[in-house]
Amino acid sequence: MAQIPATILTGFLGAGKTTLLKRVLTEAHGQKIAVIENEFGAENIDNDILVTDSQEQIVQMSNGCICCTIREDLRETLQLLAAKRRKGLLNFDRVVIETTGLADPGPVVQTFFMDDEIAETYLVDSIITVVDAKHANQQLDERQEARRQVGFADQIFLSKTDLVSAEEVQALTHRLKHMNPRAPIEAVHFGQVPLARVLDLRGFNLNARLDIDPDFLQGGEGTDHGHEHGYEHGPHCQHLHHHHHDDDVKSFVFRARQPFDPAKLEDFLGAIVNVYGPRMLRYKGVLHMKGTERKVIFQGVHQLMGSDLGPQWGADEERLSKMVFIGIDLPRDILEQGLLQCLV
Repeated sequence: MAQIPATILTGFLGAGKTTLLKRVLTEAHGQKIAVIENEFGAENIDNDILVTDSQEQIVQMSNGCICCTIREDLRETLQLLAAKRRKGLLNFDRVVIETTGLADPGPVVQTFFMDDEIAETYLVDSIITVVDAKHANQQLDERQEARRQVGFADQIFLSKTDLVSAEEVQALTHRLKHMNPRAPIEAVHFGQVPLARVLDLRGFNLNARLDIDPDFLQGGEGTDHGHEHGYEHGPHCQHLHHHHHDDDVKSFVFRARQPFDPAKLEDFLGAIVNVYGPRMLRYKGVLHMKGTERKVIFQGVHQLMGSDLGPQWGADEERLSKMVFIGIDLPRDILEQGLLQCLV
């Protein structure tokens, strides 16, 4: 049986996750979606949609969606849904999990990797983070959970952009890109997002697409190793530097033209993940490895890391390793020196 795609929807309190979710739940889109609510308190989807005081944990919606509140932990809820689906009691094609606005998405993602039964049944499609353009700067300054939510994202939706100036939106976008260059950023109005932008993003697939804004890789091209230092030299950003925030969630990109020695790289990444795993939010790369004609694709969340053989390098394609690391106060110099020493 094919795995059930799971989308994790996160964002700080009041960012507009519920508005986006309501649209998914009430629109006649013909998709059968099970929504798992992990919200406690006032942020809950309104009672006209979710009968929260009933004993029933799972509510069928008129458009074929299912809504479910987490009473125990996420793993048990996912197992319950999968069991009911197998027995033909519930019919759904995918799962959307809304995390509480104060949550770090890390443990939610890890649920899908730590438990064999869950890993066989479900496939993480992507993490979507909704950011409130009006209050984002203050939230990012004051709350590490808000910064972590940005660091984890595969896709960022900016809500409430109509309440701030174009310059403020530009400065915020710049700040978010510094924290997470992987995630495309798109403004949304009252949750009006085409479902194709929310589902089947495959942000978690180990595939050869490593979506980093090309501006992020400007500058540093002339270094002898061909590895770059990203935004600091970016020609497009000078005028925004007075908005600089020293966030603890940061990202950097490493590039190298020489191939990696597979054994050295595995040892080094293993050691780094051992020490810094809790602070490593997302990391991903397309690698040029000695000994194979195919791209090696790797990615990880915290201490969990996986790699896969991707497609062959094209005949006239430059063989270039590209890696992005997103984390909390990661020691960039240690990582860069270590990676350089893993090159052949």
